[in-house]
Amino acid sequence: MKTAIATVSISGDLEEKLSAIAAAGFNGIEIFENDFLASAGSPREIGQLVRDYGLEIVLFQPFRDFEGMPEPQRSRTFDRAERKFDLMEELGTDLMLVCSNVSPLSLGGIDRAAADFAELGERAAKRGLRVGYEALAWGRHVNDHRDAWEIVRRADHPNVGLILDSFHTLARKVDLNSIRAIPGDRIFFVQLADAPLIDMDPLYWSRHFRNMPGEGDLDVIGFMRAVAATGYDGVVSLEIFNDQFRGGSPKTISVDGHRSLLYLMDQVSRQEPGIALSVPAMPDRVPVTGIEFLEFAADEREAGELAAQLRHLGFRRAGRHISKDVEVWRQGKINIVINTEREGFAHSSYLVHGTTVCAVGLKVEDAQATVERARALGADLFEQPVGPGELKIPAIRGVGGGVIYFLDDRSELSRVWEIEFDPTAEEAGGEAGLLSVDHLAQTMNYEEMLTWLLFYTSIFATHKTPMVDVVDPAGLVRSQVIENAEGSLRITLNGAENRRTLAGRFITESFGSAVQHIAFRSNDIFATAARLAEGGFTPLEIPSNYYDDLEARFALDGALINRLRAGNILYDRDNHGEYFQLYSPHYGEGFFFEVVERQGGYSGYGAANAQFRIAAQKRAIEAVSPPIP
Repeated sequence: MKTAIATVSISGDLEEKLSAIAAAGFNGIEIFENDFLASAGSPREIGQLVRDYGLEIVLFQPFRDFEGMPEPQRSRTFDRAERKFDLMEELGTDLMLVCSNVSPLSLGGIDRAAADFAELGERAAKRGLRVGYEALAWGRHVNDHRDAWEIVRRADHPNVGLILDSFHTLARKVDLNSIRAIPGDRIFFVQLADAPLIDMDPLYWSRHFRNMPGEGDLDVIGFMRAVAATGYDGVVSLEIFNDQFRGGSPKTISVDGHRSLLYLMDQVSRQEPGIALSVPAMPDRVPVTGIEFLEFAADEREAGELAAQLRHLGFRRAGRHISKDVEVWRQGKINIVINTEREGFAHSSYLVHGTTVCAVGLKVEDAQATVERARALGADLFEQPVGPGELKIPAIRGVGGGVIYFLDDRSELSRVWEIEFDPTAEEAGGEAGLLSVDHLAQTMNYEEMLTWLLFYTSIFATHKTPMVDVVDPAGLVRSQVIENAEGSLRITLNGAENRRTLAGRFITESFGSAVQHIAFRSNDIFATAARLAEGGFTPLEIPSNYYDDLEARFALDGALINRLRAGNILYDRDNHGEYFQLYSPHYGEGFFFEVVERQGGYSGYGAANAQFRIAAQKRAIEAVSPPIP
């Protein structure tokens, strides 16, 4: 499978785009005419520049308003085509995209359009070139790939073929089975894009909201399965129009794009039996059975403060590393690692971000298979020197620069705590009923969210939930959850759009995206709250107004309201169950802990409570630290 991306999909000048595209692993580019026109190089120089980067120009586009024009416009379109053919020869590409006509002057008629393409194909053939016809979702007469295919079929010229674009087909909800009837050798090119489901004009939707396959809501997998069933084995390319991407990092967007194509084709090859796709071999998406540990980087002073918070939450120090300044604190199945080493990755993380979660350890079915899949999808492997008696734990770099370790029960990795840690003499006791990690909340700039989403869903057996708006007194935060069916991995992604929000302040103060809070699960939050209070824990104070409204909104029993109020516990409910939340004060620059209890089939995260919790947190923070102006 050859992969390509349209130059219009990413930001930068042409050379910046080529550098990023080549580094991401693409084979070729669709050169968008505006990118060519904005470049100072001659067509021949640009073609050579592309080849110098190890790429090829697989498509020149777009050629607009061609078929069905009356005279004298018809003659002029052929003159324009000849000039574009001259340009293509100098650039060194043989395929031009012709999109369906949107001109008010154009005339309808399948046979008229087919005759035009037959003549264009003849002219292209004399130069050893080809033309591909694409149906725009907003085309004046042709806006469906079935009509475009009929025109190509009637043109009956070997140098005229069909170009399929997933957005145009899926936006108009065209039957995907209609693709399967098209001969694969008559499909000259395939363009892919996803998009969120938005009810708006298709042209505006297409020009501003496309994203990578797997980042949106369209059935791109079904589309590509139908294409693959035709026997098509040509270039698969991304054509993305997105305002956010146009202002983003060319490198990041290119890496996301290449990952999205590999992920998509891997899914297609697994779901469409009997087809042969040249897809890089990789293990299937890996199930995560739990969060094995969370590692904080800290210095000695801040480690002491963090340890005091953990003790108030009912944790005890369970072990010290055999050779490093590393401790593990434990309660239930929760392992919190505090690393105060003066060298290595954790120390570097502390110097940049302060005391934060620098690494996450995931329990997976097969650690080595997880690393192999991540590497095949372009993730960076992580290694650092291993000391005597230490295990070499498979790991990769996460999106924000943190590390994700993988442990399983297939090897000695399952005994990491016995092998690498000496137990401490500290006795168990004072536990508060915290059982496991319910979820992690990772905060990032909003424009990074799609990158994080694609990273997690492509590697792990997870799915995404719909995005929700979290109301902060200083603005909105976009929140979306990555989770698996079992609930053993839940990650909330919170995208900040300005630094005045609590999430935005955390990013600013910690110099980048990171885990902002950890939610622990309890089976009895009231008993947990009582034990925490006995241990000296002080919860985040929730105003009385919240509980007055809660009583009216849910018609809760007065006794329950009093228990919630006394414990500063928040409450939510849906059609499946109930949810209880208890928050710690903030630590450092906005990090905090949460305790939750899920009853019944409640599967949310208390989004309705977020604005009240955030307001309370901001009051607490601003009481000791003034707001950012």
